[in-house]
Amino acid sequence: MFRFPSFRRQPAGRASIAGAVGPGWCCAMVVVLAAGCNSFQPAEMRPQQPVLPCAQINPDLVDPFRPSNDRPWERDQAVLARAELDGDRVTVRNVRNCNYFAADNYIVRHYDKTYDLRELDSVDFIMVPFREAPMLGHTMLSFGFGDRDYLCVSVEIRKEQGEQFGALQGFFNQYEIMYVVGDERDLVKLRTNYREDEVYVYRARTSPERIRELFVDVMHRVNKLAREPEFYNTLTNNCTTNIRNHINRLAPDRVPYDYRVMLPGYSDRLAYDLGLLDTETSFAQTKQRSKVNYLAYLHRDSPDFSARIRQARR
Repeated sequence: MFRFPSFRRQPAGRASIAGAVGPGWCCAMVVVLAAGCNSFQPAEMRPQQPVLPCAQINPDLVDPFRPSNDRPWERDQAVLARAELDGDRVTVRNVRNCNYFAADNYIVRHYDKTYDLRELDSVDFIMVPFREAPMLGHTMLSFGFGDRDYLCVSVEIRKEQGEQFGALQGFFNQYEIMYVVGDERDLVKLRTNYREDEVYVYRARTSPERIRELFVDVMHRVNKLAREPEFYNTLTNNCTTNIRNHINRLAPDRVPYDYRVMLPGYSDRLAYDLGLLDTETSFAQTKQRSKVNYLAYLHRDSPDFSARIRQARR
């Protein structure tokens, strides 16, 4: 859920950059450099040393400013997904499927599943506007395999225990980024039934070949982040910019850097205007037909939850 920006106290092991701006920050940098540097001595006293002093930063002081996959994470984000690609078959490890009793009360579950790329025939763009600020929101992709299996991908901050999202903190390397790969009974139902957000599931207009290329590109990114963690950035490395990057890697400049990328609550309108969604009806009609909240509640316990929430589009 969106929280209006307020600087927070940092979890153990993470230094705050945003909260240190000002004279105190300059003093702190001097202390860091002094602690990590050799003290200057005349050259004759140090025949083995170079004439100029060398600034050697203590790694223990630098580590908190580097992205890491080794922190005390919240339970639902403690496990990273991975993908094993073998020709037309992709085995995804650690697909998340939490069992929720409330938004903050759940049992964490994961499973492994092998998908056949020859059955991959759809991709949906999911948009979740924030209630407090509808111009902002969260975006996801969901890949459909023969209208039976759906695999949802959500680009999120990876929260440490007790950590909350703040848009302003996101400019200052305060969060790592992760790809949550999950079952729609987790990632969609969490938002419709427990957080009570509005959720819109739009069918994207593209070819099966391009859908498969997109899926493989997303899985490569999943694996890269498992190997090489990155910081989230509110402006440049968030849910919507990552989706844009995936699309533009396959079709350069297909999605321009529009203000609606920076304001994801308008990203569905951007996708409609670019012809990436169904344009046979007006945008208002397409949006109304794509809202899944009622069906998600009605079919909340259905084993074919994903197929049921798409009934209104048929």
